[in-house]
Amino acid sequence: MSLTRQDVEKVALLARLKFDDEGLDKMTSHMVQIVEYVDKLSELNTDDVEPMAHALDVFNALAEDEPRASLPREEALRNAPKNDDEYFRVPAVLGE
Repeated sequence: MSLTRQDVEKVALLARLKFDDEGLDKMTSHMVQIVEYVDKLSELNTDDVEPMAHALDVFNALAEDEPRASLPREEALRNAPKNDDEYFRVPAVLGE
């Protein structure tokens, strides 16, 4: 698969990136190299390779849930842009 300058322009547009002509030429060259490398990888025999989601073993690094007192309402509302001393005020999304 080969990339054209127009392909890179479309990707840049979708990613909301703006390049001048020189930058677009450079990015096209870089992306062509990446695609060529990926094509090379597809030539490898991976029949005996076990599929995996991550290159390293992943484990849950979160702490155990422990019950504790919740944040007082006044403290939770303190940094809210809008509140009525009891609730967060947000714009209506589905009407009134």
